[in-house]
Amino acid sequence: MKILFKSLCVGVIVSVLFTFIPFEGECREISEQVFRVHILANSDSQEDQSLKLKVRDAVLKKSEELFFDTHSKEDAMKVAADNLNIFKETAESVISAEGYDYSVRLNIKNILFDTRYYDDITMPGGYYDALQISIGDAKGKNWWCVMYPSLCIPAASDNDSLDDRLTDKQYNIVSAKGGFRFRFKVVEIFNDILDFFSFG
Repeated sequence: MKILFKSLCVGVIVSVLFTFIPFEGECREISEQVFRVHILANSDSQEDQSLKLKVRDAVLKKSEELFFDTHSKEDAMKVAADNLNIFKETAESVISAEGYDYSVRLNIKNILFDTRYYDDITMPGGYYDALQISIGDAKGKNWWCVMYPSLCIPAASDNDSLDDRLTDKQYNIVSAKGGFRFRFKVVEIFNDILDFFSFG
């Protein structure tokens, strides 16, 4: 009886994996098309969270000028890398004007994100290249968005959009409302396991 039970369990696990692997592959391809921005507040205090949003607004306004003519993720990453000092000065200017002396650190890095929801768009959990802006101790709640293809830079909205860059199947994944929540959670768990074995 134990052997039969174990066989059934293995069969269920294998069938789930075969269903999940193609979906995880699509999610990974989505992450490879996207460049994100990730802003970490100094703390969770109301003041620091408000400051984070003011930094966000200034950075996005500056991004409207810089990202106006980007037509690929590689373009966007190069623009961000070439203008790290400008983004840093923009953030520092807001922080100083608000009466704080927090440091600002900027990096372009590959970051593990959980599944995130942005209006009608869902970004599956996984590793994404991102411009990360850390304010002060960077221990507060974060804010994120997609810089390319643009979800949060109005002036770039006439450039490539998500449905321009993704296949129909991939766009259906990110634009579906709640249809893939369980699968997104499985992808998160899978990525957490990979992250544990890669860096833990």
